[in-house]
Amino acid sequence: MLVPKSIYLTRGKGIHRERLASFELALRDAGIAEANLVHVSSIFPPHCKLITRKKGESMLKSGQILFCVMARNDTDEPNRLISASIGLAMPADRSLHGYLSEHKGFGQNARQSGDYAEDLAAEMLATTLGIDFDVDQSWDEKKQVFRMSSKIVRTDNFTQTAVGPKDGKWITAVAAAVMIMAWQEEEEPPVLHHPKPATRAKKR
Repeated sequence: MLVPKSIYLTRGKGIHRERLASFELALRDAGIAEANLVHVSSIFPPHCKLITRKKGESMLKSGQILFCVMARNDTDEPNRLISASIGLAMPADRSLHGYLSEHKGFGQNARQSGDYAEDLAAEMLATTLGIDFDVDQSWDEKKQVFRMSSKIVRTDNFTQTAVGPKDGKWITAVAAAVMIMAWQEEEEPPVLHHPKPATRAKKR
């Protein structure tokens, strides 16, 4: 059974005259270009840990199948502001699942895009937990309701913004929640064996 034990958040951006190449450079910036990515939906599993990017990357192997929730946005329109955001909502009861959301925005700064994604994730979690709230309230107002309910322990977002280059090249922004499986956590990191330098035989 493939259930993630850990998740980390990452982001990146890339610029190139070719659209696909700009996406590749964004993945490199996010540290996940060497994996075969499989996009999945929005569940943060029960008892799953949120870890740092540095710790998560230390468990990756080149060419592996890597599951992730990804937000991706791109443009070749000069000066156009784009964003890619991942929203996160975790329940106080860790035996229950949380939610991840993805959002791509145009003309939104990092806070606007991030708040939108965070609001999406929190709303999805709140409806499963039976929290009564007004969907027409602002995110700041809903956040107070969710916190007062004591059923949601954390909401957050991770956002990458970018502005279209003046020369008309493509720019891509990505944000992702990367999933680490149990077998990746249990494996020992590879040991690199460096050959010893050759030594000259002593003359007798």
